[in-house]
Amino acid sequence: MLPTLPLDLELEFKREVEQLEVEVRMQYMTSFERIARIESLLKGIALGLKLKFGTQGQNLLPEIELIEDVNLLESILEAIETANTVDELRSIYQSAGDTPPLN
Repeated sequence: MLPTLPLDLELEFKREVEQLEVEVRMQYMTSFERIARIESLLKGIALGLKLKFGTQGQNLLPEIELIEDVNLLESILEAIETANTVDELRSIYQSAGDTPPLN
């Protein structure tokens, strides 16, 4: 006969496994939600680029609009606040390898 955990430990283990499953379960996003999220992020990025970097920042939009990764777009939007140059901002998405550089 194989050894088993005492009942209290078995119940604790079961609770912890269930909690872990809840924490790592990815939320499903429909294609319509994903498209709307991308459009919203792109609007925010466009405004941020215009306000922080002016025309030079807006010149990044054609590159950024090629990105389809919601998480990467969120990172770009957040990075606008702390980036000092457009090249610094560009390095965020080029290092991710999501879009080829446009020259």
